Amino acid sequence: MDSGICYIKPEYLVTEADGGSAAANTENSDTNKRKREEGGEVEAGEKRKWDKKERKRGQNKNRPVFKDERYSHLCHSLIDGTGGEPCSLANCRYVHDLDAYLAAKGEDLGPECYVYTTKGYCARGVSCRFAKAHTDEQGRNLKREDYDEKAPPTTCNGVSSELQVRLRKHEYDFSRSKELIKMAEKLRDARKLMEQQEKEKNLSEETGEKQPSETTEILDAEKQTDSKSKPTATGCAIDDSAIGRDADHKPAVDFREKLVLSPLTTLGNLPFRRICKEFGADITCGEMACAQPLLKGMGQEWALTKRHQSEDVFGVQLCGNNPNMLNQAAQVIHETAQVDFIDLNIGCPIDLIYQQGGGSALMRRTNILELTVRSCAALSDRLPFTVKMRTGIYADKSVAHELLPLVEEWGASAVTLHGRSREQRYTKHANWAYIEECAAKAKRMPVIGNGDILSYEDYMERRTLAPHVSSVMIGRGALIKPWIFQEIKEKQAWSPSSGQRYEMLQKFCNYGLEHWGSDTKGVETTRRFLLEWQSFLYRYIPEALQTAPPQKINARPQKYRGRDEMETLMSSGNAADWVKLSESLLGRVPEGFTFVPKHKANAF
Repeated sequence: MDSGICYIKPEYLVTEADGGSAAANTENSDTNKRKREEGGEVEAGEKRKWDKKERKRGQNKNRPVFKDERYSHLCHSLIDGTGGEPCSLANCRYVHDLDAYLAAKGEDLGPECYVYTTKGYCARGVSCRFAKAHTDEQGRNLKREDYDEKAPPTTCNGVSSELQVRLRKHEYDFSRSKELIKMAEKLRDARKLMEQQEKEKNLSEETGEKQPSETTEILDAEKQTDSKSKPTATGCAIDDSAIGRDADHKPAVDFREKLVLSPLTTLGNLPFRRICKEFGADITCGEMACAQPLLKGMGQEWALTKRHQSEDVFGVQLCGNNPNMLNQAAQVIHETAQVDFIDLNIGCPIDLIYQQGGGSALMRRTNILELTVRSCAALSDRLPFTVKMRTGIYADKSVAHELLPLVEEWGASAVTLHGRSREQRYTKHANWAYIEECAAKAKRMPVIGNGDILSYEDYMERRTLAPHVSSVMIGRGALIKPWIFQEIKEKQAWSPSSGQRYEMLQKFCNYGLEHWGSDTKGVETTRRFLLEWQSFLYRYIPEALQTAPPQKINARPQKYRGRDEMETLMSSGNAADWVKLSESLLGRVPEGFTFVPKHKANAF
């Protein structure tokens, strides 16, 4: 039997006689069409050119961008309907014709507004796609009697207009960051001198000559300066010392024996993280945010730092190629946002990030990496600084075993190691034997293993293989089946019905409408992220359909149909079926709408 195939029970298989109409996991027809148009047909015996380029990996960079004219915003003076204060702006660019706006908005998508039901007031007012649930006969937006205007918001972080102005005008005080960079440079230079002294000492033993002890004196001086200006980083997320701490001091994060949700670009959004928290994830992290846009005050980048109140242990992941920018971004996040840790991404395989010297390129730029880790780890003893890395850049040249002890020495509180190289991206299997080899080199720092966990059995197998690993991080496994956290904690598989999975999608849509808005733009934003998630969700194969469960993350299933129509639809690999599923949750798509997933591989 082929280990790369997930075998399906005979009664659920789709044969050629069925015509493929009920095939649940057919490949995206749009993708096949593009392949035929770009490559043409291949004659028998002729080898197609550019096969390597056409492999399904990376991103669909040329996918169409759909623009909906219904995104025209209603002026805020009319949000609560008629009778409010007129707009005071002479050149307001928003819509002021309420009747025309409501006519273009279309019919409501449902009788109940989730935001109004849960909070007692919908800030989208008459622009809400469920507005009839909270407007009176005169079209005015209502507030329930139990609505508390002073209640704290359920989400925090992001960028305020005041902070945005300070960043854009370069008025934010980064003197602390500059001091830390200088201190890190001195420590780095002292380390290099110490290494040079070791070489000279070895040479002197051979020649019998005595070498000067200038290097030792410099290093001692630097240690004294460092101890006066800032307490030394513990190098571990568990701080079992109370020295210098008062009763109100926030304890450091404990990264041991935890289930960590991986920071996932695009897909690791706030509504998705809420779903994972409900299924038992212990630690969550926002999507990768680039340091430079953060320092420019760009709202879209700062939105990646937003945190829901259910995320009790939450971190922000930074990416960049310059230690000054990275440290400044870490400083402003530490001083203005509510985060429990900051993570540095040195494993991102994206070409654009790598070519600019960020992401996995930092694994070969050790001088830059050292400055970044030393300076960011020294920002605060209350803010752990962690690092997420891969095995290396090339598949045949792993460097993590050399880098991990250095990162601990520089002050990192924890390291997450994904058991693949940049070159491998998500192909082949994650090398957990190598993860264990690296974890064994850490002295006190927790090491979090990452890669290829899709079931409780996978989790136990990896923990047994890597006893020095402190915790496990789950990424694609959580995208395919978010209840993986529940399975691990309950130590048994859970096979949700199609109805239960549909309820999970409804919950995601509700969380999306609360987060992105319940107006037309918010609905379509929620739809886009739902479709992106569905490009991974369809990979789940119910346990009852498999001949030998549990499912392996890189195994492709035989063509099959589900136990009911909804299960078949949810298992389809055709983007048109994903759109159909979204229409049952969020109403019909706009005229001319098309969807191509951002990620080509879709979890294989």
